[in-house]
Amino acid sequence: MGSQIRWRWCPRLVTAIACAFGAVSYGQPQVRLEPRPVVEKRLKSFVNDNRTREDVIREWLAESGCAKRNLSEQSARADLPPNVICVLPGETQETIVVGAHTDHVTSSGDGVVDNWSGASLLPDLLFSLSGRKRHHTFVFVGFSGEEKGMIGSEYYVEHLTQEQRSRIEAMVNMDSLGLASTKVWASHADKLLLNALSTVAMTNKLPVATVNVENIGTTDSESFARYHIPRITLHSVTPETVQVLHSAEDRLGAIKMDDYYDSYHLIAEYLAYLDDLLTSAPAAKTDKAAH
Repeated sequence: MGSQIRWRWCPRLVTAIACAFGAVSYGQPQVRLEPRPVVEKRLKSFVNDNRTREDVIREWLAESGCAKRNLSEQSARADLPPNVICVLPGETQETIVVGAHTDHVTSSGDGVVDNWSGASLLPDLLFSLSGRKRHHTFVFVGFSGEEKGMIGSEYYVEHLTQEQRSRIEAMVNMDSLGLASTKVWASHADKLLLNALSTVAMTNKLPVATVNVENIGTTDSESFARYHIPRITLHSVTPETVQVLHSAEDRLGAIKMDDYYDSYHLIAEYLAYLDDLLTSAPAAKTDKAAH
């Protein structure tokens, strides 16, 4: 993420969305969670070199259950590390993409917030989703080159076939977590995905609020928006913490561990809920097809 931001703050996201769209009740999904020490250990195991970061995420995805045949790399540009991709098969080829960029601005800070915080959750979320029966195929992607202009995510989506893109029912992006409780870029989120987030947060009694980070420069979810793929970005940036990004303050000490683990919990439950919701939401598919 960048640092030039026009703010819109809405701390009552759950209430606002529930009133606007109507909260949908659901039975709590059976999602297994990595213990907090595991999640924290991965976060604390950050490295500064971007190429090594990609190597570590690939290794952790394999450790978390990504079969060798489903784990791959994709080179977007010779001078950058590759995208790392893990496919977790479901009952169908309908797809939910879960992404986070692995690179950081090496000239300032350690890039723990932006965006080791998102990238290191990819194996944790793979672990959570692999423990339940899935309708959708989940694709976990560590994107390269986000800080250089979303190079990895643009390359990824551009090199899908039209049929593959048509099968993506949601793209969930994680960027700069742990500075505070979970925030969502609501003005750049699909309404169905936003409503679903509200439902999951209420059911699990986990905090979430809107902080719209306009004029931020952009993030990987926007590479998918160009193809009318429903997307949502989860983060933790507020007016009080924005100065951490791309600065010497972007270090492990900036992370609030309680908030970070809550974000992991919320996102894991959210992905499981989307798997169920999008299976039985033909209206969402109709809206997407109309674009």
